[in-house]
Amino acid sequence: MKKRMGALLASFLIFQLVTGCSTAQPTATDNKGTEAPKTDTAKAKEMVLNWNADGGEPPTADPGLASDGTSFDVITACFEGLTRYGTDGKIAGAMAETYSVSPDMLTYTFQLKKDALWSNGDPVTAHDFEFAWKRNLDPQTGSEYAYMLYFIKGAEEFNTGKGSKDDVGVKAIDDHTLEVKLNSPAPFFYELTAFPTLFPLHKKTVETNPAWAASPENYIGNGPFKMETWEHKNKLVLVKNDNYHDKGAVKLDKIVWSMITDTNTAQALFDSGDLDWGGHPTYTLPVDLLQSLHDEGKIVLDPYPNTVAVTFNTTKPPFTNKKVRQAFSYAIERQPLVDGIVMPGVPAAYAWVPPSMKLSGNDYFQEDSAKAKQLLAEGLKELGLTTMPEFTFSYGTGDDRQKKLAEALQDQWKKNLGVEVKISGLEEKVFLQNKRSKNYQFAYRNWGADFNDPINFLEIFKDKTVGTNDAAWENEQYRKLIVDSYLELDTAKRNAIMQQAEQILMDEMPIAPIYYGVRPYIQNDKVKGLLLNPFGGRDFKYTTVEK
Repeated sequence: MKKRMGALLASFLIFQLVTGCSTAQPTATDNKGTEAPKTDTAKAKEMVLNWNADGGEPPTADPGLASDGTSFDVITACFEGLTRYGTDGKIAGAMAETYSVSPDMLTYTFQLKKDALWSNGDPVTAHDFEFAWKRNLDPQTGSEYAYMLYFIKGAEEFNTGKGSKDDVGVKAIDDHTLEVKLNSPAPFFYELTAFPTLFPLHKKTVETNPAWAASPENYIGNGPFKMETWEHKNKLVLVKNDNYHDKGAVKLDKIVWSMITDTNTAQALFDSGDLDWGGHPTYTLPVDLLQSLHDEGKIVLDPYPNTVAVTFNTTKPPFTNKKVRQAFSYAIERQPLVDGIVMPGVPAAYAWVPPSMKLSGNDYFQEDSAKAKQLLAEGLKELGLTTMPEFTFSYGTGDDRQKKLAEALQDQWKKNLGVEVKISGLEEKVFLQNKRSKNYQFAYRNWGADFNDPINFLEIFKDKTVGTNDAAWENEQYRKLIVDSYLELDTAKRNAIMQQAEQILMDEMPIAPIYYGVRPYIQNDKVKGLLLNPFGGRDFKYTTVEK
C-alpha cells in the first residue's frame, strides 16, 4: 500500500466520501431564483453507521457462496439463522423458538417462530431452511463451505455426487418444524446453525433470479437490515428492515459501507470522523502507525482464535514435495517478523490449531535454517531438480499487512534458503478465486474459527476436494483420524485423536503456520453495542452511534 498521503489528496478523498455517503437535503427556490437549503428533520435524526469493507468489494452476498469476512458481515446483517449470538457473546435462539435433541444426540427438532417474515413480507418457514441447506449442498451450486453441513446424514454423499438430495437428513415436517438427522453426535451443531451457510433462503427469489444476490431489488433477507443500494466497487447501503421479527432491538437506521482499500486513506477518514470504526474489521491499521498507536494506548486487542500461515499448492512442483514445503517453513524467523509487522507480543505459531482451543499447546516443529537448506537440497533431488524453478508467493492487496509480510518472507527465504522468490499482490476477489481454483504456487492464508471446536481447523484438510482446502492436500491416515473424531463421544479421547491428526498435518506441512491472530482496532466511544463475535464475524443488530 502507499505511504500516508499528503494533506491535499487526503482532503479530496474525504470530501468524496462525505459527498458520496451523505443524503442530499431537499431545497426550496426563493423569489430571486436561488436555492435555499431546507432542513429535513427526519433525515437529521437518522442513526447512521459509516463503515468500511476491508478488502473492498464484497465478493458475494449469497449465504451459500460466501467464504470471506466482509461477505459474511453483509449477510449476517441481512439474514438470520436458527440461532444468533446475543449481547453476552453466547448463542441463543433466533428463527428457532425452541429446539429438542433425541437421547442419542442424532436428531435435532427445531420449532420456528411463527411471526418471522422475509423483507418482502412473505413468511419464513422451515421449508426455506430445507431448500437453502440442500441447495448449498448441491454440487452445481459450488458452495465452498458446503462441508459445514457434512455432519448431517447424507450431506457429504450428495455434495460429492455419491448420493441423492432426497437422502439428506434435513426435512420440514410442517411450516414451523424442522427436523435434522446427524451422522454422529456433534455437540457444537446448535452453535453451527448461526453460521451463514445454514441461513434460510427465499426459494422463489433464488430460483427465478440467478443474480439475485447482486442487486438490492432482488435481495430478499430475513435479518435486521435489508439492502437499499449497491454501487459495485464504491458503496453499499443497508437500511433497517421493518419486517424483521425483532425490529425493536435494532437502533441503526442505516449502515453506509464504503470500499476503501488504501489503509492510510481509511485511517485518515477515521481520524476525521468520516468513518466510525478504526482498524479491524473495517481496514488493517497502517503498519507504520502500529507502534505509536500501541504506545499511546489507543489500540484494543480483541482475542480471536485464528492462524495466519503460508499455504502451499501441493499439486504443483516444487511444493508437491514434503521436504521442500518443510524447508520453506523451517526457514521462517517468526517472532521477529511478527513483532515488526503485526504487533509486539503477538505469539508466533508452531501449530495449526490456536492454543485457545486447548487441543495440545505443542510446538510441532522448530525453525532451523541449516536444516531448512538440507531439506531443500534433498527435496529438489527427489524432484530431479538441481535448482529451484521460478515461482511466486501471492497475497491479497486489500490488507497492507499482507504485502509487508510477503516482503519480509521474501527477504528471509533469500537469506536462510538462498532462493529468489517473486511476490505478487492481487485484488482480494481475484486472489481468493485463484486459491480456490488452485491457480497459484504458494500464498498467504488466514483461517479463523467458525465455531468453538478444533475440528473446524482440521476438517478443512480431510479431502482435497473440500472448497476451503487451498493446499489440495489429503492423507488417508489423516482422513481416518478426522472421521474417527466425529464418532468419539469421550472428550479426552476425541482430543487425542485430533492431536494425532494435527501431528500428521504439521509433519506433511501443506500449511506453514506463522502467527496466532488478534484483532486490533481503535475504540470509538460513540459506537456502542457492536458485537465482535468470539468466533469471527460482526453483528450490527444492537449497534448504536452517538453523533
